[in-house]
Amino acid sequence: MRIVVVNNFFPPRVGGSAHVADTLSRYYAEQGHEVLVIAAGYRDAPAEEVRDGIRIVRLPSWTLPESRFSFNFDMTFALRPGNRGRVFRLLDDFRPDVVHQHGQFFDLTWQSGLWARRRRIPALLTLHTRLQSPMPFSHFVMRLLDAVVVRPILDHVRPTAVVAIDRIFHHYIRRRYAIAAERIEHVPVGVESHRFEHLDRETERAAVRERFHLGDGPIIASLGHVIPVRDRVALVEALPRVLACHPDAKVLVVGGVYYRAFLERARRLGVGHAIVCTGALPKADIPGVLAGADLEVHDLQGFGIGIASLEAMAAGTPTVLAERADYFACARLTDGAETLLVRPGDTAELAASINQLLDDPELASDIGEAGRKWVHNNLDMPRICAANLDILKRLAGERWG
Repeated sequence: MRIVVVNNFFPPRVGGSAHVADTLSRYYAEQGHEVLVIAAGYRDAPAEEVRDGIRIVRLPSWTLPESRFSFNFDMTFALRPGNRGRVFRLLDDFRPDVVHQHGQFFDLTWQSGLWARRRRIPALLTLHTRLQSPMPFSHFVMRLLDAVVVRPILDHVRPTAVVAIDRIFHHYIRRRYAIAAERIEHVPVGVESHRFEHLDRETERAAVRERFHLGDGPIIASLGHVIPVRDRVALVEALPRVLACHPDAKVLVVGGVYYRAFLERARRLGVGHAIVCTGALPKADIPGVLAGADLEVHDLQGFGIGIASLEAMAAGTPTVLAERADYFACARLTDGAETLLVRPGDTAELAASINQLLDDPELASDIGEAGRKWVHNNLDMPRICAANLDILKRLAGERWG
């Protein structure tokens, strides 16, 4: 089968959807399928290369200026003269049996979707980001963009099926885009559990302390880019209570800082000395950083459970999450077993949960191990990749059947 994977974001750019698209592409190729990746150009990445049996083509692109409407995030688009023709020629030459698109509001999804509809080729669209914001005006603008731009385009290109990665996404897809339930597939995000095996926590802890000059106190990892929907403000506001019990604790923020409100809040609360920002780190560094931390905290605003939290669980690092226990359709989380669940915005409860894990190493170890097993049993990447491939085979089969 010939499979095209389309995503504006693709390595060397870091990020959740880039990681997923890369992992799926490699899996499809390993299963004997011919794979073409179409992505937006990114920095010094080559315009074309073959890697792991995959042909990757990156089109000329531009980056949206950082603003609150783009989550202060470096969002890259390929809407440039000639690119639509390039996309059509690439797809016509490759003659795919199915197209797997990532991201509903990206131009490459729209261009490949238009091609797929005209050529009557099935397309599967996976949504990774909801156009929502905790800031009222930004949220209004995003709802407007969904209504007047994204929905009309999706209505026109009409992907054959759409993937909802969790219950909130299912509701979002039905409400914002009015896509019928029978066109929605349920496949959660996955984690490459093997990357987090055979980690010696004491060795990794010593390495993290030395690398980032953290001293001898507890390490609270906070993994993922800092954007408005993961702004770390609640974590900062919980810090005074944490530091009252653990004055030498450090928060290690791992990822690009695209939204700086938490740093200003930390300055006002006098806890800035306890925050260390590493910037984005290579993918290979993440397992060691997570294994070296006492716990991981960053999904605190009720906007979902991201890959970063699941990677922390895969590393056996206990987590604190502000999310519902039935967030994933495939398996339920149990508060006090696989993680500690808190209410969004309740910083006193958050501080108490962090202190509980720091004060009780045995509990922290038990939660870390239970979380590791939960991810391995439910969200291990080979299982998730196989589920995606089964959908693609079914869609391609329906085309020929």
